[in-house]
Amino acid sequence: MTYDITVHGTVTPGFEGVRDAFATVLAEDTTEPGSQLSVRLHGRTVVDLWAGEGIEATSLLPVFSSTKGAAHLVVALLVQDGTLDLDRAVASYWPEFAASGTETLTLRELLAHRSGLVGADPRFTDEELADDRLVAERLVRQKPLWEPGTAYGYHAVVIGALTGEVVRRATGRSIQELYEERVRTPYGLDLYLGLPEALEPRFVPVRPMAPTPEQARTLTAFPPDPEGVFAAAFNLPTDLAVWANIPVVRARGSASAGGVGSARGLAGMYAAAVSGTDGAAPLLTPATAAGFARLSWPGTDLVTGAEDVFGLGFRRSSGQYPALSEGSFGHSGAAGSQAFADPEQGIAYGYTRRRYAYPGGEAPENTPLVDAVVRAVRGA
Repeated sequence: MTYDITVHGTVTPGFEGVRDAFATVLAEDTTEPGSQLSVRLHGRTVVDLWAGEGIEATSLLPVFSSTKGAAHLVVALLVQDGTLDLDRAVASYWPEFAASGTETLTLRELLAHRSGLVGADPRFTDEELADDRLVAERLVRQKPLWEPGTAYGYHAVVIGALTGEVVRRATGRSIQELYEERVRTPYGLDLYLGLPEALEPRFVPVRPMAPTPEQARTLTAFPPDPEGVFAAAFNLPTDLAVWANIPVVRARGSASAGGVGSARGLAGMYAAAVSGTDGAAPLLTPATAAGFARLSWPGTDLVTGAEDVFGLGFRRSSGQYPALSEGSFGHSGAAGSQAFADPEQGIAYGYTRRRYAYPGGEAPENTPLVDAVVRAVRGA
């Protein structure tokens, strides 16, 4: 089948190579291409591209775990304000948390995915998983899958519910409410933790991707899961690509994976965080940004098998893309979305795609796209 791969949008002079890389990615995609790419440099838009049938600049797509970046930007702001203390026990904010054997676990350790509360037995229903408060209530009754604080593993679909309950206990407000008030509305971002019904016509559902026979063979061997930790973390009621398209999921905006937005929205959020936009000061001080980006505990992720992945709530983007500065931070999403800030180079990057990127996580085309962005920035 032949697909329309016409590239729409603009780039600032000097960033033509990014447009070329975007066109190449589309031409090489045989699985129904459709994506958006937005880049800001020191708060100013330098790349604004989109392509694919049904994809516009203003299309809103599920961004899966890129949602975690928005949720934990709120946590970073509360730490910066002094409302939250990273080295205070989670149970001091949320007494019921101690019931699961995690009474000494600190907020810093929770943000670094060290609680061991990665899933529930029996598994969540679709509607339960969309409800952060219910997820949090069930998780505190679970036995951790490892001794809390001794190791880390990706809390893929629950971390936002856990950190969100800490926020709720400390402020009386949800992460979603605080994100809307302090981040999305002031900066006019097309990135939502709870999609308003009026914006439903702009929603573009992600489309699942069936693995090729070779990919299916690879999946049977990856990741190694002798303790069943990966299975517990992804013990989902439905396929994740299907779950994100359910109306209640995008309406509630689960802080782990229920966000909906555009590449412009993702890049705009990280620009607001570290560079500021339209004359406004950055949301985060350099010290706060560096603290949340820093690797606190090196080691192997017990869920994914990856090495040295997390700062606090955010992924360490320089570990994925060596062209980025050490203090870069952000979060990818299962369908292939990617978003991050590189404070040193002044880059804020957002990428979405319509077709689920097998087997999940940041789509591989982000590597040449990020490399092209960095080349252009250094050339400029």
